[in-house]
Amino acid sequence: MMAAIAAARLGASVILVERNQKVGRKLYITGKGRCNVTNHCSPEEVRAAIPRNGKFLYSALEHTPPAWVEEFFESLGVPLKVERGNRVFPASDKAADIIDALFFELKRLKVSVIQGRAVRIDGQTVELERGDSLPCKAVVLATGGLSYPATGSTGDGHRMGSELGHTIVDPRPSLVPLESPDPFCGQMQGLSLKNVVLTVKNQKKKTVFQEQGELLFTHFGLSGPLVLSASAHMRDFDREQYTCAIDLKPALDEPTLDARLVRELSAGANKDMDNLMGALAPRLLVPVLLERADIPGNKKAHDLTRGERRRLLELFKNFTVAVSGPRPVEEAIITSGGVKVSEVDPKTMQSKKVPGLFFAGELLDVDAYTGGFNLQIAWATGRAAGEGAVEFINQRAE
Repeated sequence: MMAAIAAARLGASVILVERNQKVGRKLYITGKGRCNVTNHCSPEEVRAAIPRNGKFLYSALEHTPPAWVEEFFESLGVPLKVERGNRVFPASDKAADIIDALFFELKRLKVSVIQGRAVRIDGQTVELERGDSLPCKAVVLATGGLSYPATGSTGDGHRMGSELGHTIVDPRPSLVPLESPDPFCGQMQGLSLKNVVLTVKNQKKKTVFQEQGELLFTHFGLSGPLVLSASAHMRDFDREQYTCAIDLKPALDEPTLDARLVRELSAGANKDMDNLMGALAPRLLVPVLLERADIPGNKKAHDLTRGERRRLLELFKNFTVAVSGPRPVEEAIITSGGVKVSEVDPKTMQSKKVPGLFFAGELLDVDAYTGGFNLQIAWATGRAAGEGAVEFINQRAE
């Protein structure tokens, strides 16, 4: 949509081929339905949030920084607001407002939206699945990666790019839940922990991620905002093993937490441990903590040994969860991998192999952490591709 708008604003005749019945379907699910449009920060800060090929986006982000994106949507009648972590949302908290603004701008610019699935780019035509061909002077491929295939991201762009001679860096899931072999995750299915600190270490015990926030135990392992953010830093499952450690009580250091434990044990001296622990941990977590600390649930608080108390304390501050790998790419928010960026002009997003072919968005081998950065990449590369396509056509006409 951004590529089509950018090209049409420069006077080009534009056709947008959309697989879904309505444009912008994927935007409905961004930011939990609120659409985290961009991040209110500088181009440098956006690049710092892109672990893969951030330098490739230098020109695109200088030309279309977050400030431009904010101004663009506000000029289309969508008031915005900035929340924690500089995340930018529509003031209405409705992704539909962003989609409608883009749709009406496409309409105003007389962009022709055709429902159909592009399956092949052959010379100066785009062939659709239903059999008809669309003649054109330039093509922008912006078909997304492999995540959320129900929205149309089924790898068509990877296949078409590959057929035209482009290298496709193996697509992998990013911003994705994590699988764990630990059976206690299933025991605690549905338990959401807020204001905990998650630390991820690799097999060399190096910290690759640490942040405070919310996570969720599931039947397969871990999910929730913290885990999705952490997964973007866990990129080497084929050769690395990762361990997650949760600080369940980050507001209390060890001596303070130990003093709290002593107080609770003293006040409930005659209680069974599984009853007393309810004051310290959520119900689903209690049996797991006791089992891992090797403390019988029916043990009286006054019988707890110093060693058992120490084991409990360590679990509260360092609750470890083994990780076997990410969930499938279909469950990821974004796809890491895609069209190799060294084969694309970073200023115009034009293919270096096929004149008149342009790429935009998640189809490219660039992806970022959470916080509006991935949509910022979409707007910046989309605008660069749309304007680049018009420039290409104009040069050919001279």
